[in-house]
Amino acid sequence: MRTAVAIVLASLVLAPQARAQHHVRREGFWIGFGMGYGTASASCDNCVSGPRTGGITAFVKLGGTPSRNLLIGGAVAGWAHASGGTNETMTHITGSLYYYPVSWSGLFVTTGLGFATYHITAGAVSGTGWGAVAGLGYDIPVSRHASLTPVANVLLGGVGSLTQPGVTGVYATGWKQTLLDVGLGITFH
Repeated sequence: MRTAVAIVLASLVLAPQARAQHHVRREGFWIGFGMGYGTASASCDNCVSGPRTGGITAFVKLGGTPSRNLLIGGAVAGWAHASGGTNETMTHITGSLYYYPVSWSGLFVTTGLGFATYHITAGAVSGTGWGAVAGLGYDIPVSRHASLTPVANVLLGGVGSLTQPGVTGVYATGWKQTLLDVGLGITFH
């Protein structure tokens, strides 16, 4: 986590020098991807919520540019944690908006709605429900069409019922998950 925070802080310190060297063109199609670190927590009607659990995160996002201040697109963000031979994952698929309050700046805020999933390999327990994301980031130009993009996001999921194949009934009800994510990506405009 400290390494991820150090990368984001170093990126923000270098942003003014990079902006002086390059000006990013935000127009047309764009795509971005990256990795980071996130901590997740979950709660449900019939379970006790435990401590936040750390894991690796990754994201892919793409879309179009209706104006210099607004990007519209879709995003897939995932989190994974492995422990004792069991893998736990959370995935969020959202339609998202990326708003740049100042068109010449790289600072943006994002929000989106869509779906969230939860899966754990022990017993193949899984579920799908609503998902939402809110966050912020900063495009640091490295060329006219590419930027390094540190991001910080909060991803929420209301998965509802978790089921287990071959088992009658539900494994858990009222499943809710929260993921706090810090990452570094690259965006091509």
